[in-house]
Amino acid sequence: MNRISKTGWLSMLQGIFYFVTGVWPLLHIESFIWISGHKYDIWLVETVGILLTIVGIVLFSAGINRRVNDETFLLATGCAAGLTVVDLYYAGIDRIWNVYMLDAVAECILIVLWFMLFRREKAGPAVK
Repeated sequence: MNRISKTGWLSMLQGIFYFVTGVWPLLHIESFIWISGHKYDIWLVETVGILLTIVGIVLFSAGINRRVNDETFLLATGCAAGLTVVDLYYAGIDRIWNVYMLDAVAECILIVLWFMLFRREKAGPAVK
């Protein structure tokens, strides 16, 4: 049996991260608001939660089924980049709590790891 690649593990890790953060406001909005700050539109929080949950399932599935490909890379880095921009912008104007700055850091780490690992795996083994 093939072992899971490093990008497969990264895909599963990001999938779990997105699943947990996506499902949290759906299961217990009060604790989510307590940690992340007041929300103006609960429906928007729930919508983002649903989307993050789905993305998390897809990323985890790609990793565990050893199907990390260009589309997985684009989904993972695109979501992480989009969330980083939103985190930094709205934390910067004090619309959301600074806990979102921690999320921006986590998202940036994911982006860097994806670019390092995916490029390396696409290049294949080094020729000696």
